[in-house]
Amino acid sequence: MRNNSTHFAEPVYKPQILDSQNKDDHHSIEMLIDDMETRVIDTYFNQLKELIKLRNPSRLYTEETLAKEAHLFVQNHPNHSNWVYYPWNKSLVHLLKKEEFIEVRTNRNRNKITSDEQTILLGKTIGVIGLSVGHSIALTLVTERLCSTIRIADFDTLELSNLNRIRTGVYNLGVPKVIIAAREIAEIDPYMHVEIFPEGITEENIDSFFISDNQKLDILVEVCDGIDVKINSRLKARELKVPVVMDTNDRGMMDIERFDLEPNRPILHGLTGETDLTQIKNLTNEEKVPFVLNIIGAETMSDRLKESMKEIKRTISTWPQLASSVVLGAALCADVCRRILLNQFHDSGRYYMDIEQQIADKKLESTTK
Repeated sequence: MRNNSTHFAEPVYKPQILDSQNKDDHHSIEMLIDDMETRVIDTYFNQLKELIKLRNPSRLYTEETLAKEAHLFVQNHPNHSNWVYYPWNKSLVHLLKKEEFIEVRTNRNRNKITSDEQTILLGKTIGVIGLSVGHSIALTLVTERLCSTIRIADFDTLELSNLNRIRTGVYNLGVPKVIIAAREIAEIDPYMHVEIFPEGITEENIDSFFISDNQKLDILVEVCDGIDVKINSRLKARELKVPVVMDTNDRGMMDIERFDLEPNRPILHGLTGETDLTQIKNLTNEEKVPFVLNIIGAETMSDRLKESMKEIKRTISTWPQLASSVVLGAALCADVCRRILLNQFHDSGRYYMDIEQQIADKKLESTTK
């Protein structure tokens, strides 16, 4: 049996962007195309036609006139394109240049996100801590392109039991979660700037996670299991006046802490009190339960989660998480982050989007009244 232990010793997660107009890059492109192992995907001409159509939405094109305009663009802008090589799957993709790529890729956002708002979002940086729940959140943020830089942190590797909520393939088992997320982000948008923290958040790197290259996080999305990291990251966010968003994927519970507007706000709405980090740093999942109950709220959590908490280390190994709840949380996080970044939402608090409550059995309700 092949030993894969060294296969991911230095995993690659950044695509290689090759400029057709650059002589050295052009040579590399030709070599890759000639390589029998390279999978070449070239839909550049179709992308160009999309660009022309969206820039002239009121004009009715025939396929012939659209092709003529695309050919004219190519004549006037020779080699005005990039080729993107993904070394982890040996794919070479022919794409529009960065600005045009973003213009086409975000076009269907309009006008739920206006062009001016999209320009504002291009300058934003979001951090995501925890890449089980955070995997879906990070990909949703990137798909909607709510930032141009995303920092992701998680120390763990993908296990089979993670595949009940992380949308990825079995070929990624054993791969660091940050690498999986970074690769999938690059496959959606190779022009997105991704910074990874494969050791998770530590006392040594927390400052660089919040501020890198003089670029401070605009929002922190914290969805990790580590109680000490939850607390420590909020203390840092409060110090730097960075808003925090957290999804708990139970009853659609969303926590928002506007440390940017309320710099003296107690962390986690004051639910943890004055917690001593040294007491909780090395707790097992079972030992974390009282802290988790304080944070989530024993009286407000769903009945099934409440019962599950009693069974940890008895009949189950840890608290349950469902893909449907995780994906809902990703949507809620993205919506809240977008509105915060665009100065359209200003509150702190705890909110619920409880599907079982919103979409309930009316016949059952009528019989219980």
